[in-house]
Amino acid sequence: MAVRTAGRTPPPPRHATPDARTVGVELVWDEAHATRVLGDLVLGARRSLFLSTANAKDVRVPAPVGTRDRARGRYVSLLGLLAERVRDGLELRFLHAGALSRPFRASLARWPALGRCLRSCPRVHLKMIAKDGERLYLGSANFTGAGLGERGDERRNFELGLVTSDDVLLDAAQARFDRIWRGAECGACKLRGECPDPIDLLVERAASPTKPSPTKATPTKASPANTPPTKAKATVRSSRRPTHA
Repeated sequence: MAVRTAGRTPPPPRHATPDARTVGVELVWDEAHATRVLGDLVLGARRSLFLSTANAKDVRVPAPVGTRDRARGRYVSLLGLLAERVRDGLELRFLHAGALSRPFRASLARWPALGRCLRSCPRVHLKMIAKDGERLYLGSANFTGAGLGERGDERRNFELGLVTSDDVLLDAAQARFDRIWRGAECGACKLRGECPDPIDLLVERAASPTKPSPTKATPTKASPANTPPTKAKATVRSSRRPTHA
């Protein structure tokens, strides 16, 4: 899809190439996010899932097909489904900005392995999902039920986005994501003082874990070093024969 702008042509972004290209994209809007983005990309990932959002909530989704909860029409935590995939080997990278909702934090306490998959940056505002290095979503939807189409017609957000398999767009988007994920943008950030936990420091701590402090041994009464040697009592045998009355 070739994009044209009215008036003066703006300069190309710093990380983009100026060459015009024609790529195949799919336009997704409103409730279609539930199937094309949430269902196909998020829940369809098997090897890797790179996800960034400005706002994050514990999205509730219909229970998987074939389960008892699905037969009863119940909804389950999307984070719980992702936790199962992480346990099975999915590489999940979840970038978000701002404080997490209380239900989201409760789900993290229930599935603590997900905590290692999250990093926070107050400047993150891009909404991006990259599935298995093969499919890419770029759009307006946050990681919330209203954004991803899991609300009623009168309650969900008005959202627009694009889904593509173009390898050049995938490489560029994932490279941008990776710079933020590994803290490459932290050093020159002017909002560093407002950041509760800069990512570069988080990466540094993960790369060099602290060694456990040595503990002093407490002497005990049974310690051989502190117990004086005891003399063995000699057993004296009498050489006299017993006398008979």
